[in-house]
Amino acid sequence: MQIQGKTFLVTGGASGLGEASTRELVAAGANVIIADLNSDKGEALANELGDSVRFSRCDVTSGDDVQAAVALAESEFGGIHGSVNCAGIAVVQKLLDRDNNPADLDQFSKGVNINLVGTFNVARLVAASIAKRVAANGGPANEDQGVIINTASVAAYDGQVGQGSYASSKAGVVGLNLPLARELTRHGIRVMTIAPGIFNTPMMESLPEKARGQLETAVPYPKRLGAPKEFGELVCHIASNGYLNGEVIRLDGAIRMT
Repeated sequence: MQIQGKTFLVTGGASGLGEASTRELVAAGANVIIADLNSDKGEALANELGDSVRFSRCDVTSGDDVQAAVALAESEFGGIHGSVNCAGIAVVQKLLDRDNNPADLDQFSKGVNINLVGTFNVARLVAASIAKRVAANGGPANEDQGVIINTASVAAYDGQVGQGSYASSKAGVVGLNLPLARELTRHGIRVMTIAPGIFNTPMMESLPEKARGQLETAVPYPKRLGAPKEFGELVCHIASNGYLNGEVIRLDGAIRMT
């Protein structure tokens, strides 16, 4: 798919990996709808990047919110061609605490709902919009009509103690990848997933220097945290490479969490 002139919905697009994806897509000539809960950051980034960007306040677990963001893409830019789903949270809690009390079920469910159900919610509504456009134009004709890029994590494969909610929700995102890719072939829509390792996002910047150093040391090569720009560059490559479909790409410097 040629990125220039195409329109993408980026969830969590106001910060971290989502912001990097927004910036790289805009630099490549795309229109972007920033779908994020943080109105201040979202509107500021949209204003900074100019006329090809709009902001839509969005809870990814809300069908109405996501549909409103999709509708904004349709009304402002004439349609939507893809999504980059970066919205997510990290719930950290052990199954049992030190006194053998069980984990909070609501916290577990919250992580799964945002990370997994939210991803599915965005994918279904973006795919529906693309499919309707394709049908109105006479069908896909074996041409790339759209791409859905989801975000998992290396925790989907190497989940650590306390990551029950996070790891299982991200493993669910990995599990969604191939079934959705197979289903959407008839519409000319590709589905890909990125499983990032440890990236230098605002969450990591808040850690003490010693903790950051330990994480960097754990990465085999290059021995540093990932740069969000590198995630955004992979997003653009996936969008532009029409033969990438149904695959999960680990972007992690070869780290394997212990």
